[in-house]
Formats: sequence, structure tokens, C-alpha cells
Amino acid sequence: MVREYFEQNVYEAFQQRIKLIFEEFDNIYISFSGGKDSGLLLNMVLDYQKAYYPDRRVAVFHQDFEAQYTVTTEYVEKTFERIREDVEPYWVCLPMATRTALSSYQMYWYPWDDKKEESWVRPMPDKDYVINLDNNPMMTYRYRMHQEDLAKQFGRWFRMSHGDRKTVCLLGMRADESLQRYSGFLNKKYGYKGECWITKQFKDVWCASPMYDWSVQDVWHAYAQFGYEYNHLYDLYYMAGLTVGQMRVASPFNDYSKDSLNLYRVIDPQIWVKLVGRVQGANFASIYGKTKAMGYRNATLPAGHTWKSYTFFLLDTLPVRLRNNYVKKFNTSMEFWHKTGGGLDEETIQELEAHGYDIRRNGVSNYTLNKKSRIIFTGKIPDHTDDIKSSRDIPSWKRMCFCILKNDHICRFMGFGMTREQQRRINMIRNKYKSVEEMSYGV
Repeated sequence: MVREYFEQNVYEAFQQRIKLIFEEFDNIYISFSGGKDSGLLLNMVLDYQKAYYPDRRVAVFHQDFEAQYTVTTEYVEKTFERIREDVEPYWVCLPMATRTALSSYQMYWYPWDDKKEESWVRPMPDKDYVINLDNNPMMTYRYRMHQEDLAKQFGRWFRMSHGDRKTVCLLGMRADESLQRYSGFLNKKYGYKGECWITKQFKDVWCASPMYDWSVQDVWHAYAQFGYEYNHLYDLYYMAGLTVGQMRVASPFNDYSKDSLNLYRVIDPQIWVKLVGRVQGANFASIYGKTKAMGYRNATLPAGHTWKSYTFFLLDTLPVRLRNNYVKKFNTSMEFWHKTGGGLDEETIQELEAHGYDIRRNGVSNYTLNKKSRIIFTGKIPDHTDDIKSSRDIPSWKRMCFCILKNDHICRFMGFGMTREQQRRINMIRNKYKSVEEMSYGV
């Protein structure tokens, strides 16, 4: 992609976007995770509000995942205490289904699970703005609902509790964090008034990412320029040798964080001891998170197996619930590559043809930059595509196998995301068989 440079910098563009937000929306709240992006967003929005809209009051929403570094908790608490008189603070500590990539037998763990209070990683925060099961005002909350649904339903409740007026949630999401996020902004069809960084959630509830075009260098430059307080976990990460791209403030058990789970033992040993007892597979992942045991890098194919046969072997070892989840994803992927096709670069198409793959073109993909050609596999899905060097986005049984080896229940490695309907069905199944599951786990 060719970059275009304009006279306006990202900070000036941000100011224009926040001006639009304050002009268009009656209710504004900021989603604050404790990370660098949401922390910068919070500070810049409050600066703008104090300068141009001193009579308006914004809200701050923090979704607490219980298991996190002590320094992150300290930063979040310090920030809330500093701004509590200037904003409407909401620190949410409710039980929610949160994905875990540490176990082949568990798809979720439950922060602030009221049935496991004795094993919580840390005590419930004791502040009057903390929302938990004892004082929860959110009528849109469902017990143990999915974490993403909880965040969205908070927006609905916030709108209803603030006069049912037009509401927006501000997020610190940036396009350069991943190709998936970049694609999400690039291919937005129904943004608010044509803006790709604003997305509708519900009636009169929107999400906006006014920092979507910022780079990580822009973020840290702004912290230095304005002297904002930040989460000093990033200093610890830096001293531990992590690259900027590896520095994430997230649940330690998800797909993005499991490879660095062992850092808890060094950075925060007291929290680490509790993490081991909180979620199945935490200690195993910390030891083997960057080895073949966790499906990391190049896994070795067992003798006598193809990647297809190895995939079926692994599927047979899984509980029915998880096996069916993978099978459905794999079938969807194969049907897509047989009937619709994915957009590929010309270099990759020529490489596939040169190596004798049975493919044909099927129009163009409107979801790719420069309208790449859609490619359909007319023959069988390849066992592997190790001979294709120009792209990893080619379907194969090896990619499917890696999803199982990585405990990638959503199959992100194959480009999948979880739909809200899938989340709802999985929660229904989990609740239906909850008693059987607890017996099998010895709870």
C-alpha cells in the first residue's frame, strides 16, 4: 500500500474527530482498559472537554478481567481516583465468559466468578464506583455473559439510563495493531455519516475509534509531549526485552498473551501464584508457551500421518463440544474456498498455478485493497502449502491442524472471528450442561 502524507498530522485529525463527537452525540463514554492507547485517549478527550465543553460530563467505563499485573491495577485505580470528580466513573467487575487459549477442554474462564471467590487472583476493588453482583444497576447484563456482549450491553444500558439519547463509546483501537483491525476500518460500509471510524452497535448506540490512524510511535510521542501518566507495566516490559508489538495489556490467558505468560513469574510473582490456581493450563503454557508443545512455530508431523489424518486424529481426542466447534469452522472454511474464494495477490496466484494447484478465478474481492482476484480451489483442499512462499493465507489441512495445536478455538489462525450468534449458542450449551461439566472437572 502506498502511503499518502497530508499537511494535517494525526493529533490535528483527532481534534477534528472529537469535535464531531461532541457536536453529534448527547452521551459520551470512554472505554478505558489501562493500556497505553485507551489511557492516551482518556487524557486527550478530557483535555478537549475541559477546554471546549466544560459544562458537559463524560463517563469512563473500565471492564475488569480480574487477572492482571499489580502495576496495571494500581494505574487504573490511580487514574479513577484522579478523575472521579470530573467524570462519571464505572468500574465493572461482573462475572463474564472470557476466552482462554490454554486448554483443549475449556473455551472460557470467568473473571469475578462468585462461585470461586476463594480463588480470585485479587480482592474485589473497594470503591463506590465499582459495579459488581451486589450493586449491579445494569438491567441489560446476563449472568456470565460473554465479555464482548457485556461491553456492548453496557452501552445499551448507558443510553437507557441517560435519557435514551444518542450515545457513543470511544475506543482506543488503532488500525496498525493488526491486519484484521486494519481491514475492519478499511472495509467499513455503514459508518456514521460516512466515517469509517464510527460503527453502529444498537439503536442510538455507536462506537468510535478517533485514534484509528495513529501509529505506536505517535502514541508514545504524545505521552512524552503532553506529560500524561501511563501504565508503568510498559517500562517493565521494556526491561524484560519485549518489542513494542509484544507489549499488551490484556487477559493473560487469551490468544495474544499466552506466549508471554511466563513473564508473570518474573514481573509479578505474587499474582503468578494465584494465576496458576485460577485457570487450567496456566503453568503448562508458561513453560511451553513458545515451544512445539503449544503449537508454537513449526510443529512436527508424526510419522505415518498427513496433516489431514493428523487433524482427524486430534479431533478424535477432543471433547464432543470442542470437536464440533472445530469441525463447523473447518467445514465453513472449505466451503468458502470451494464456492466463493479469497482475494489473493497476483504473485501468489501465479505461484499456485506454477506448482500445479487446481484453482480458478471467481471475480474480485470487494473486501481487499486494490480489488484482488478471488481464487477458488476446484480440487481438494491441499494437505499443506509449504511450497507457496508469497502468502500464508492459503487454505490447507496444516492450517486447520495448527488451530487445534494452538487451542485456537475461534480459529483466528485461519482468519475467523466469533459472531454474536455463535457466542450466544455456546453460552446456551454451556449453561445447559453446566452441572455435568462441573462434575467432570471435580468442582
